[in-house]
Amino acid sequence: MVNLPNRRRILRTGVWLGLSSLVPSARLHAAETALPTREVAEGIHVFGGRHELMRAANKGEICNVGFIVGKDAVAVIDSGGSVVEGRALIAAVRAVTDRPIRYLVNTHMHPDHVFGNAAFAEIGVQIVGHHNLPRALANRGSYYLSSYHDAMGSDLMADVRIVAPDVLVEVERQLDLGGRTLVLRAWKPAHTDNDLTVLDTATRTLFAGDLCFMEHLPTLDGSIRGWIEQLEPLAGIRASQVVPGHGPVAAKWPQALDDERRYFAAVVRDVRKAIAGGVPMGEAIETVAEDERGRWRLFDEHNPRNATAAFAELEW
Repeated sequence: MVNLPNRRRILRTGVWLGLSSLVPSARLHAAETALPTREVAEGIHVFGGRHELMRAANKGEICNVGFIVGKDAVAVIDSGGSVVEGRALIAAVRAVTDRPIRYLVNTHMHPDHVFGNAAFAEIGVQIVGHHNLPRALANRGSYYLSSYHDAMGSDLMADVRIVAPDVLVEVERQLDLGGRTLVLRAWKPAHTDNDLTVLDTATRTLFAGDLCFMEHLPTLDGSIRGWIEQLEPLAGIRASQVVPGHGPVAAKWPQALDDERRYFAAVVRDVRKAIAGGVPMGEAIETVAEDERGRWRLFDEHNPRNATAAFAELEW
C-alpha cells in the first residue's frame, strides 16, 4: 500500500489516474468567459450554483463558489464541478482584481466542490483543506472520476484530476490576505468527515460549505448525529451572513440553518419510530421525512439515501 505522503504527491500529478500531463492548449484556455458573480459584501464575490445533479448541460456548476479579495491576495472558496468551471472562476477573479490568487480552500471532498482543483494547480495556487481531505480523496477519487464520466461527458471530464490540498487544517487556521483575515475551522463528521468553514472577519461573512443547505435538500455522507450535535456550535459562529454550499448566494445567519434543522429532526423522528416498530430499512425509507417533501428541491434524488444512512447509524 502506498503511504499517504506518496499518495498525495501522486494525486497532485494525476499519474495514478493514467492521465496525460500534456493537455491540449485549446482546452487549457477553453473557459475564457468569467463566471457571473455577485458581490455579497465588500470584496466577497459569489457564483450561485443550480439546484440540479451534475451533468454536461450544467458543466457541474451546481454549488456556490466564490472568492475573497484582500489588499495583497485573493482566496477562492471551492473550485466547482469541472476544470472548465474552475477556469471560469479564475477568469471571474481576474475580472475583479489583478491581485494574485494565493489560496483555494476546499470545504469538503464532493466533486461539485473539488473537480475544478486542477485549474488552480495549473497556476500554482496553494490548496487548503480539512486534515481528513487527502485520505477522503484518495479513497473516493477513482470512483468519482469513473462514476461522473457518463453524466458529465468526456470533454468536461478530460482535464479533471483529483488534486489533494497542500495545507491542512487540524482544528483552526488563519489565512492572511493583507488587511483581511480568514478563520478556517475543521469540523467533526457531519455532512462528510472533512467539512471546513471559512469566516471572513472583516465582513462577518461565513462560507459554510455543505454544512448549510438551503432550498436544496441536505445530503448526508458523514454522520446525522454528528451534524445535529454540531448545529449549535455552528450557529454560534459570530457571522452576520452566510454563503451556503447550496441555496441563495447569501442569507442571514444563523437563521439559514432553520430548515435543515427541521429536516434532520423529521428524519431522526421517523427513523427511530421505524426502528422501534421493527420496520425493515427497505420499507422505512419510503416514508422517512415524507412531510418535508414539498419544502425542498431534489427531495426524491437524495432523501432515500439520507434515510438509509440515518437508519444504519441510528440502529446501532
